[in-house]
Amino acid sequence: MVNRLANATSPYLLQHQGNPVDWYAWGEEALAEAERRDAPIFLSVGYSACHWCHVMAHESFEDEVTAAYLNEHFVCVKVDREERPDVDAIYMQATVAMTGQGGWPMSVFLTPAAEPFFCGTYFPSEPRHGMATFRQVLESLVNAWQTKRADIDKVGRSVVDQLGASTPAAEGAIDAATLDRAVALLKVDFDPVDAGFGRAPKFPPSMVLDFLLRHHRRTGSTEALDMVARTCERMARGGMYDQLAGGFARYSVDGQWVIPHFEKMLYDNALLLDVYTHWWAITEEPLAKRIAIETADFLLAELRTPQGGFASALDADTEGEEGRYYVWSPEELQQLLGDDADWVIDLCDITGTFEHGTSVLQLRRDPDDAARWRRVQAVLREARRGRTYPGRDDKVVAAWNGLAITGLARAGVVLERPEYVEAAVAAAGLVRDVHLGEGGILRRTSRDGEVGGAHGVLEDYAAFAQACLTLLGVTGNSSWLELAQSLLDRVLEQFVAEGSFYDTAGDAEALVWRPQDATDNASPSGVALAAEALTTLASVTGSARYEAAAQQALRASAAIAGRAPRFAGRALAVAETVAAGPLEIAIIGESRELIRVALKDAPWGTAVATGLTGSEVPLLAGRGLVRGEPAAYVCQKFTCRLPVVLPEDLRRELNPPR
Repeated sequence: MVNRLANATSPYLLQHQGNPVDWYAWGEEALAEAERRDAPIFLSVGYSACHWCHVMAHESFEDEVTAAYLNEHFVCVKVDREERPDVDAIYMQATVAMTGQGGWPMSVFLTPAAEPFFCGTYFPSEPRHGMATFRQVLESLVNAWQTKRADIDKVGRSVVDQLGASTPAAEGAIDAATLDRAVALLKVDFDPVDAGFGRAPKFPPSMVLDFLLRHHRRTGSTEALDMVARTCERMARGGMYDQLAGGFARYSVDGQWVIPHFEKMLYDNALLLDVYTHWWAITEEPLAKRIAIETADFLLAELRTPQGGFASALDADTEGEEGRYYVWSPEELQQLLGDDADWVIDLCDITGTFEHGTSVLQLRRDPDDAARWRRVQAVLREARRGRTYPGRDDKVVAAWNGLAITGLARAGVVLERPEYVEAAVAAAGLVRDVHLGEGGILRRTSRDGEVGGAHGVLEDYAAFAQACLTLLGVTGNSSWLELAQSLLDRVLEQFVAEGSFYDTAGDAEALVWRPQDATDNASPSGVALAAEALTTLASVTGSARYEAAAQQALRASAAIAGRAPRFAGRALAVAETVAAGPLEIAIIGESRELIRVALKDAPWGTAVATGLTGSEVPLLAGRGLVRGEPAAYVCQKFTCRLPVVLPEDLRRELNPPR
């Protein structure tokens, strides 16, 4: 057996390089082999921090008998969904359409033409809860392949024909009425007892919270702010948040934010960093500032790579057990903390909330003795260092680093933490220098400073472009504007066809259909991120072309925004920024105080450009110092109010009486 995964840049693929399954990576070699053998393709999609992916790997892919059967009858292809979101999106759409649900590991069976004819997720190795075993599924499909081949080909072609049809260019807009209606719909879906939206499992609704904060800024809506405050507090005080080292887990398996699914993802923490920073910027709530700082510190301490980027994830499992690194028993706490143990057991709700009598630490109220709590934290952190650390997926994803750069840059200025800005600039430098190649093509991933082969998708270009535009406002370095403009020019050239935005470039690998999805999922949709970056770029350059493209991107999300706002939070947030102006703030001269007020007090997402007199940045052109002092100009469509030099005057400009 040839080990085809040994040279992969994906840690997830490398986890499977020693399997007895004869894995291929996704690509022409696998498709050609399926065609040569006239064999079905078994496509297994997952990611390194996925608990059930590990379970299925141990049960089936490491089993010699199962592997031999797979190798005999199938061409087996392993895909990291984080490295190839395009492949994942296509076959997840098929899985949901055919089964009514999706998830990872995703198990899809394809014809040699890559057309899906049977889909599922996790299959157990032994009978469980009425589920077919993996071997039963394989044997049934082999029999069908041998006896009903024409029917299988017909199913595959039908799936492609139905799901692969292009979506016409969207009409309509996200106007003020849509924004108000979205808040009303979210209020109906809001959990009045435990906060958040919907029922268990509960995911951090980062994009929705961003929208609600922007809506409150524009309208003064107390309902919008209340939903944010209650949700942010419950998430931060529950078990989903790491009370010792900061950082949020992927989601809560229950509706009360108690038990997390323990994997920690870069995109969640980048997005939540921005939400808590924004919440503090509006309210100056101490909890918001603490969580923002701790989350940023977590990014720098635990996800930063030696090259200056940010790793994708921390695993949910250690030593084969989910959550083992994070949970505590009363006996452990008694042994470690002595006289402090009973106080901590009560404070942190150590009541056997997890498995085997262990608990995740919660902090439902502020400690009555802050110094004592800090001492306890130090002891428990030190004890935890003796445990096996969760595996880290250290590949750098361009889109998720873009989100982290934006969050860190804003937090660094607003919270007066220059080390966050420095980290943001370093990460942006890595993506620019390593991921950006000939012809302006952005590669999606790198690892150890070596770029992966997969082309960037729309979210990569858009999120990184927005990060560059944020750095323009924070650093005054105009090269970030040039880079953002080149990225978004390529978006308009390669990701838009007949008025519609697509998730893959026109010159990227052709798949069975070209994915396009305007809905937010775990992270913002690519088209909503494009709307945000294009809106910012239009504000900085005054370009009607970019403004029209931004409006076109927002229209792609209009239908879902009006019907199901939980899945259009980022588009709604961008529409709020547009409805608030959009404003532009030009700052001439070096003034950290003016930049801080601009980022903290302006509507979130407002375009900010800083630089010296004579800058070539269009928003700054022709604007100068005032009596030799740095000055801020608040503008709309390049028509500016009188400049101000004092931070308090800029604050008043940005916070007029309602």
